[in-house]
Amino acid sequence: MLTRELAIADYEGGRIVPDRLTRKRHPQYLHHAERMLHVYRTGVGRTRRDLHRAVWNVLAAEGDCPARRIDAFCKLLDDRATYQRDPRGRAAKLRREVFRQAAARHPLVRRPDRLFEAAETEVKAEIARRLGRPWAEIDRDLFADVIDFHRLAAFEGYPDAAALLARYNVAQVQAALFRAVSMTVWAGDDFKTILRYAKLARLMHTIARTGEGYCFRFDGPASMLRETRRYGVAMARFLPALLACRHWRMHAVVRTRRPGWNVSLDLAAEDGLNSHLPRPDEFDSSVEQAFADKWGSDKRDGWELIREGEVLDQGQKVFVPDFLFRHDDGRRVLLEVVGFWTPEYIEAKLKTLHAFRDHRILLAVADAARKDLPDLPSETIAFKSALSIKDVLKRLESA
Repeated sequence: MLTRELAIADYEGGRIVPDRLTRKRHPQYLHHAERMLHVYRTGVGRTRRDLHRAVWNVLAAEGDCPARRIDAFCKLLDDRATYQRDPRGRAAKLRREVFRQAAARHPLVRRPDRLFEAAETEVKAEIARRLGRPWAEIDRDLFADVIDFHRLAAFEGYPDAAALLARYNVAQVQAALFRAVSMTVWAGDDFKTILRYAKLARLMHTIARTGEGYCFRFDGPASMLRETRRYGVAMARFLPALLACRHWRMHAVVRTRRPGWNVSLDLAAEDGLNSHLPRPDEFDSSVEQAFADKWGSDKRDGWELIREGEVLDQGQKVFVPDFLFRHDDGRRVLLEVVGFWTPEYIEAKLKTLHAFRDHRILLAVADAARKDLPDLPSETIAFKSALSIKDVLKRLESA
């Protein structure tokens, strides 16, 4: 991510509008981005300072390019780069030795005379002979522990110029969220993924059902504090996962440096921001996918199958069962499938089911996992490699 110092945004009618480069308004930046990538792709062995200067040269003639935008590109390129470092302090040891030897001939001058007799080039050559290394090599390693003089070892890079520009656009939105105090997300699809990443980002939440899905509000004790940066950074880290999902819109309240003045940041899936994260898989396992494919889109005995159709929450504990079955007469039954397992997974699953025991949840368990689940409910559905529609319908009618 970018740092707060690299954020660029405008304020319009109570809204914050992060800097964004588009093909319609900034077509020339596609070429600039390709040149910047070329600098890093061919820059192995060059110092960080040299690489940054080269990026500045790429954008030097661009009239519509503030300095912070150039520094932001340097930061994003560095994020995908690996630099040689000096963990053992060899550079400091080398400096002490070089400076100790040079001190005896101080001061060094480029053109010696009768007053100052020590020529810089001669002294460097003498030190190089004593150390048994070429001076060019000594000069390269002398300040290898200084960040500006770290040398590029490898560059993971971006797939293409468009990907770099897309990452820049997302990074500026993330930087705008650093001072966010709350975020509300309305989700129609992929709400399980949204919740999963929100929990990974340690965002506290409240959930409400809407006509089209769920409304998640992310805030918490940190938003009540005067310093909100830590919680805003968590929201910023959550943003790429949200962008990878479908059918959502977001509203964030962002605190400004002016006391008492907050602004809003609004986004939606249709805004065209592209995440570097892949889209979430629709199914967690092949067992679930095979069952949904066999069931199809039609109702069976009045039952409609909905993939992850309900979110159960209890305080900050959230559970999204694999399937929701909804009958024409209004009955609703949930189904959780346990196929792949580990002892830790089984233990966590049992705790979750116990916490939500007041809900009508059927459990389908693979035969191989049943030995690790000694206290299964009597209505548990057993399966070998595939879940039977007939067995599920039988349990639904008795649920």
